[in-house]
Amino acid sequence: MQPQNTKDLIFHSDQGWQYQMKQYQTQLKKKGIIQSISRKKKCLDNAIIENFFGTLKSEMFYLQ
Repeated sequence: MQPQNTKDLIFHSDQGWQYQMKQYQTQLKKKGIIQSISRKKKCLDNAIIENFFGTLKSEMFYLQ
């Protein structure tokens, strides 16, 4: 199910090749999603979300 309103939605990611693909960026633009990419060699740009997903992964997969 897709959200009805993606206007002003911000998608933040690292500089992985998949996020830099022109086709991917075009799809985000079509849906009105703003792309935010971490700066090179600035791991702290994404630290909060990386920490969240690290904790989530630990609790969901490793503690069973």
